[in-house]
Amino acid sequence: MNKDEITYYMELALKEAKKAEKINEVPIGAILIDNKKNIIGRGFNKSEGLSDPTAHAEIRAIRSACRKKKDWRLDNSILFTTIEPCEMCMGLIIEARIKTIYFGSKNYKKLNSEKRISMISTENIECGEIVKSFFKKLR
Repeated sequence: MNKDEITYYMELALKEAKKAEKINEVPIGAILIDNKKNIIGRGFNKSEGLSDPTAHAEIRAIRSACRKKKDWRLDNSILFTTIEPCEMCMGLIIEARIKTIYFGSKNYKKLNSEKRISMISTENIECGEIVKSFFKKLR
């Protein structure tokens, strides 16, 4: 995957994060693509609005992809997310057999220790700033 493609999908994930921000949710977004680089899932955080602690961007993108593919196995798919996935999301990522994740900002709250998945940070400043800005407004 080249830098332009990575940037393209990360920008789409950031657009999803901005949807969450507009409705006062934690601004995290995710895009899931198949091995042909087609978008098969997308999601943004909506835990507050759905009263669902599992309604994280990554989980919603994976659920969307599973419905679209009519299969829970997402072998060879690639996840783009604006922040490093939490442990709950990593559990689902492993179960769904996703092998590669690109994330825009480190999640210093809970670092991923899973070694079966290739984790590549794009060090996208805007992805980290949107979350910092959101919490700064709350405090």
